[in-house]
Amino acid sequence: MSGVVATETQFHVLAVDDSLIDRKLIERLLKTSSYQVTAVDSGVKALEYLGLLDEENTNMDSNDALTSKNHHEVEVNLIITDYCMPGITGYDLLRKIKESRSLKDIPVVIMSSENVPSRINSCLEHGAEEFFLKPVQLSDVNKLKPHLMRGNKGKENHPNINVATYKRKPMEECMSPADRTRPRYNNVQLEL
Repeated sequence: MSGVVATETQFHVLAVDDSLIDRKLIERLLKTSSYQVTAVDSGVKALEYLGLLDEENTNMDSNDALTSKNHHEVEVNLIITDYCMPGITGYDLLRKIKESRSLKDIPVVIMSSENVPSRINSCLEHGAEEFFLKPVQLSDVNKLKPHLMRGNKGKENHPNINVATYKRKPMEECMSPADRTRPRYNNVQLEL
């Protein structure tokens, strides 16, 4: 058993979706891709898991206020969240994470069944790494690895440009100057 296993890293993904069916689907896709998954059904429970509930306690009733003492026992490498949820939306969750000094570097991916350009742009402008249209597919999950590798290793030189999803602009270390100016479209393959 030489150093072959050393490259095997299991990344931990926090999946947030109020729909049981969508949550189970994303959980199964992530586990199929060898990710460790924690799935929660609301933005409030995600904030609780991440330890950000202290600031949010004013809007919760006492039944939802579970302890968040163990929120950092397991490191979260990526958060994938539905956009449209009751209470705290995926957009609100994104903003809270990016405002947190300790969590702001965790990549966040937003999912939605609605293709609303202003919503997509707003999410990307506020720090989302990707915006997936539902139903999420295995090909979407495969697009997460560069974000995880960049966050963990600080060096990622994948020349693959992903035009099938919306991407956050600051990916300079992954793209050439020409690629940075190339437009991205949803579900369109560009022929060069």
